[in-house]
Amino acid sequence: MTRVKGGPTKRARHNKVLKRTSGFRMTKNRLWKVAHEAYLHALDYSFQGRKDRKSDFRSLWIVRINAALRAIDEKLTYSRFVAMMSAKKVELDRKVLAGIAVQDPDTFKKIVDRVK
Repeated sequence: MTRVKGGPTKRARHNKVLKRTSGFRMTKNRLWKVAHEAYLHALDYSFQGRKDRKSDFRSLWIVRINAALRAIDEKLTYSRFVAMMSAKKVELDRKVLAGIAVQDPDTFKKIVDRVK
């Protein structure tokens, strides 16, 4: 079997990785071996980041709802409010509730009064 070196293909593959690591620090944007390793790690981090973002937003929504509840009634907490909502069979998710709490506090107060 003949030997195949694949010069142009290899150069193109290297250039593709080096282009994608152009903003990285130190030798991670210049040296192929280091850049390739950094690129693989970056792919892992971006995959995990997409999963973490969902948790981050859920936490943000809970904080916003809790803050809006405390502004209405100091004794009312997020956990009590969610328990009352499930007891009254009110099905609004956290994203919608947080949006209403931030953009339309009067409507949020009406929802709280309905749930109480």
